[in-house]
Amino acid sequence: MQNTELDIIKSSGEKVKFSFSKLRNSLLKSGADKKTMKYVLDEMRNELYQGISTREIYNRAFALLKQVKSVYASKYKLKNAIYELGPTGFPFEKYVGRILTSQGYEVSFNQTVLGKCVKHEIDVIAIKNNTRNLIECKFHSEEGRNCDVKVPLYIHARFNDIKNQKKTSYHESGWVVTNTRFTEDAVQYARCVGLKLISWNYPEDNSLKHLIDKSQLYPLTVSTLLSNKEKEFLLKREIVLGSDLLKNEYLLDHLGISDSRKSRILSEFKILCTITKVDGN
Repeated sequence: MQNTELDIIKSSGEKVKFSFSKLRNSLLKSGADKKTMKYVLDEMRNELYQGISTREIYNRAFALLKQVKSVYASKYKLKNAIYELGPTGFPFEKYVGRILTSQGYEVSFNQTVLGKCVKHEIDVIAIKNNTRNLIECKFHSEEGRNCDVKVPLYIHARFNDIKNQKKTSYHESGWVVTNTRFTEDAVQYARCVGLKLISWNYPEDNSLKHLIDKSQLYPLTVSTLLSNKEKEFLLKREIVLGSDLLKNEYLLDHLGISDSRKSRILSEFKILCTITKVDGN
């Protein structure tokens, strides 16, 4: 069957045409070399069928990459690794803050800001070049839950109340950051009122994925070697990035992890950034 004839089902239930070129690009961005990419594509070519879900395609590609080299699988699972930062959403806020800190922003979390009418708790405040960016983080722990127009409507009303208070020397800007997607209406409204939106794939040149690749700050949850319970233990101790773990590797001893496994886990994160720098992705 030609891939142009193959319908696949997205997590939202939408039916779309399968694209080998998109799969090829995602494999290349994992750091996989051309030999590995060809191996995965050849294997999957014989396993695809009409109506296969994007989840099944992802799981199979992930398993094949892991067979070759775990660090390829780690980078390939980046989007899913963000979902694993839940369920409270606070690790996601910390993660967004760390990315912005790497870009030169002065960042603070969960600050109460006085509005003209009421007080507001802001997830992340990022200051740079005399602009105070008030950021609301909308985290979803599963695919298919997109942010509709009600989200920017609500957030814009809150930010307007803060701006109308007029007791700051900063120029102020409102942002909404999500790990999923915004609907077309949400994007249209935000453009109209001047609200900045950042989602997994929007805007194209400044999306969450683009910012992660640019900063090379990968979440702890990309690890293919840590168990879910081990990740949860570390996240509760505010170990959000792989680099955090490299600086606090003693926490792996607290988990009773053997020296040989500990070495593999730390090596996984060290290699991840090395591959990123080499392949330019």
